[in-house]
Amino acid sequence: MALPSLVLYVDRSLFTKRVKEEPAEQKEAPGWNLFGKPPPRGGGGGGGGTIISTRDPRRSQQECETESSRGGPVSPPSPRQNVRKSLAFEPLSTTALILEDRPPNLPAKPAEEALKHRQQYEEMVAQAKKRELKEAQKRRKQQEQRCKLEESIGTAVQTWNQDILPHWTTTCTTRRVRDLWWQGVPPSVRGKVWSLAVGNELNITHELYNICLARAKEKWKSLPTPSSHPEPEDLGSLDRESSLELIKLDISRTFPHLCIFQQGGPYHDVLHSVLGAYTCYRPDVGYVQGMSFIAAVLILNLETADAFIAFSNLLNKPCQMAFFRVDHSLMLTYFAAFEVFFEENLPKLFAHFKKNSLTPDIYLIDWIFTLYSKSLPLDLACRVWDVFCRDGEEFLFRTALGLLHRHQEALQGMDFIQMAQLLTRLPDPVEPGEQLFTHIAAVHMTCRAGKWPQVLQTLQKDQERSSPVLRR
Repeated sequence: MALPSLVLYVDRSLFTKRVKEEPAEQKEAPGWNLFGKPPPRGGGGGGGGTIISTRDPRRSQQECETESSRGGPVSPPSPRQNVRKSLAFEPLSTTALILEDRPPNLPAKPAEEALKHRQQYEEMVAQAKKRELKEAQKRRKQQEQRCKLEESIGTAVQTWNQDILPHWTTTCTTRRVRDLWWQGVPPSVRGKVWSLAVGNELNITHELYNICLARAKEKWKSLPTPSSHPEPEDLGSLDRESSLELIKLDISRTFPHLCIFQQGGPYHDVLHSVLGAYTCYRPDVGYVQGMSFIAAVLILNLETADAFIAFSNLLNKPCQMAFFRVDHSLMLTYFAAFEVFFEENLPKLFAHFKKNSLTPDIYLIDWIFTLYSKSLPLDLACRVWDVFCRDGEEFLFRTALGLLHRHQEALQGMDFIQMAQLLTRLPDPVEPGEQLFTHIAAVHMTCRAGKWPQVLQTLQKDQERSSPVLRR
């Protein structure tokens, strides 16, 4: 009977093949058990099924390392591995990586090591929770401070609009208003307060601004091209109104980080108009570098014509006129008066400056020319402007002493070059702006010779008895 013999041969061959494959499946390394229970064994449970061996090209690195370490032929993946590969596990945390036992083919983790790892993990979790709690508290505190600031600003705006501005002439000099002024004028009423404080002694009107602007536009049209050269007889007509051409160059350097005064910005033409109109209004002064910062700050708080009026009256003050007209004698008088109060408030730093021959003109000129709008952050500079409009030129020099008071520890250990670099490029403050006013409040503008006006008047009358800066 040939047929039964053939059936027995086939059954025996298949049975032998299964016996050889099953041990390989049992010896297969289970791999790292990281993210939960191991998947159940699947497939090939019945005795009558046919097993088809296929090689999966996406084998794990663990299988390759196991096979290469054995040095034997590559065995097909087990049904259990196929099931594990079909599951898309996403690691949600590092818990399993730390707390899971090692795979069977590696030495077991000692109990002490397992306990140590668990403690380390719990410490990391506790530190992370503590850090998150601290950050949440910080954010909550910042939010509370922001709400408190907004509430105080709203209250101040109401006070200024209802109680102070309608009765300006009778309230501007009261102790209450001066205290509010020191705390900072709310941005929404700042322009109005500045206009009233600066005044309009020149009696400039909106019509005069339009006339000066029209003249500036005519001058811009008649300006020679850069390639042309004026004739010698025309040089006399190129008075200070010719500085109109310099305005275009300087506007691009005005608050470049804001990107609103540069070419194409929303305030480029406005700033250009105010500066051009002033140059035609005061051709004896013309345009001087630094004016663009003052005009820009006014433009951000006032309408164009009102900004021009405040700008013209502000530059007409004695201190600003001395600097912008480059009156060397009067400028040195201001420097000498500053040194009197410098020595009175900061004697050690004053001696250190003298030892290194660092004179006030090296750092004061830029501060006075731009009214600190270039040297300080804009919001802090506006607060300086608030009190400057209240106290006048004296506060400009008091602010300078406040800055020296703030940086005195660092300046004491510096030489001439380092001090000059720090004062001409003030570092951005890391503390709130209120800290600068704390340093300014520590400066007293009184000395044995009197207060600021008396000292300045004395030095103007007798320059020979002024500080060494005046004698050079």
